[in-house]
Amino acid sequence: MNRIHTAKIVVIGAGFAGIAAAATLFEAGFQHVQVLEAMGRVGGRVYTMRPFGSDIIELGANWIHGQEGNPLFELGKEHGLLSEGHSASTKMCLPGSITPCDYFFKEDGRLLQAEDVEQVCALFSRLTTRAFDSELEDRHCCLSLGDYLDNAFAESPLAATEDGLKVFEWCKRCECTDEASSSLYEVSASQISHYEALEGGFFNSLGPGGYQAFIDVLLRKLPAGVIMTNTPVAHIEWALDESGKRSTHPVQIVCEHGQSFEADHVIVTVSLGVLKQRAALMFRPPLPNSKMAAIDKLEIGTVDKIYLCFPERFWPEDCAGIQLVWDNGPEDAAVYTSELEGEAWKETWFKKICGFDTVARHPNVLCGWITGREALHMETLEDVEVGDVCMRLLRSFTGWPVPEVSQVLISRWGRDPYVRGSYTFVPQGVLAEEHGALVAPLPPEPSSDDRKPLQVLFAGEATHVNFYTTTHGAYLTGIREAQRLINLYT
Repeated sequence: MNRIHTAKIVVIGAGFAGIAAAATLFEAGFQHVQVLEAMGRVGGRVYTMRPFGSDIIELGANWIHGQEGNPLFELGKEHGLLSEGHSASTKMCLPGSITPCDYFFKEDGRLLQAEDVEQVCALFSRLTTRAFDSELEDRHCCLSLGDYLDNAFAESPLAATEDGLKVFEWCKRCECTDEASSSLYEVSASQISHYEALEGGFFNSLGPGGYQAFIDVLLRKLPAGVIMTNTPVAHIEWALDESGKRSTHPVQIVCEHGQSFEADHVIVTVSLGVLKQRAALMFRPPLPNSKMAAIDKLEIGTVDKIYLCFPERFWPEDCAGIQLVWDNGPEDAAVYTSELEGEAWKETWFKKICGFDTVARHPNVLCGWITGREALHMETLEDVEVGDVCMRLLRSFTGWPVPEVSQVLISRWGRDPYVRGSYTFVPQGVLAEEHGALVAPLPPEPSSDDRKPLQVLFAGEATHVNFYTTTHGAYLTGIREAQRLINLYT
């Protein structure tokens, strides 16, 4: 009998990585594949909802990161899952402009001149591009991303202006959202060059089915009953040799509700946040020191969204976003350093909100973004309290007659017990090669002893050294681990 037909594989997690792995295995002829999902839904960090009517809201993944060479962009084109869209870009304007663009307000209510904002944002983009393109000067290579940007910006005439400095701090807050960090002083300036940005920018015009439509395409490739939701895994027993009690299927997955599954291989696609919290007790025997070190060194940050649904639109038609430029923001180096030891930042958590963007297909909805420790603190607050704070910000910065918000929807990825964060970043002092240690299968192939190889495999965005943080990175890692097993059996 064909070995593929008898091999038993369990996939833990039904996000992009897990579903892609299962679909690839079935397409290759594997017949005994089971997907265990702790949540009551599939999708993982993809979470498409319809809380404000028939049109979708993305509580999780929002963009396709790049177009050229992106398998999810190609999947979207093939199945008609994309709307006519554009790459995300920041546009600044003054009232009366025809093209929708962002309004930048200072804390005193003054609207900043578009050309002044554009100059700072353009410089910030050039400086970050140098880091991503490995073009840093030697003196900057050992610095954090925040320190590098501060040093480089200080050499520009724009740093001599008060407004230039404040817009620069706004840019750093926005970059924290991209990096999922509490501060850019936590992020390595040199190691972000390992991240590969695909050409085409952020494609932010998904079709009316949102990201869930992509998940649905993959789900159609799976037989009925393959995915078991509400099935959190307690621990994984692996590395049994040929004399063990389960010599035929040397891996046992034990779930919190008592179910157990025997397998030849298990593909673990849980988030880095879950691994950080549970890896020490989840695997029996424990994971090798190199893998535990990688889990410890790499970081996962929290990025949350705050959706505000108003009874009517109060912003101008040409306004694509209301951006908040603080006098003394949380990304100021001195402020960040002085608050490291205390908790004063909790009183001003809202200063980490970059602004409020308009939302496609929702003419009366705004979306605020918040990241890092401030996001985690925000998650402890009630929706109504967060909504009240956001209304006060909008009123005080713009001076516009902002109505009472009718609905508030908040993501809480940091507190979700089955996620514990949004996506991965490489902290200062850590090498991006740790992604490689995280992905190494156990035992490796060929096995150095009598144990069956590839008993435990790892996938998910945190395991991709070039595409971490992205949906296509997660998707590709699921295919990668499935192909590793396909190669073993063929």
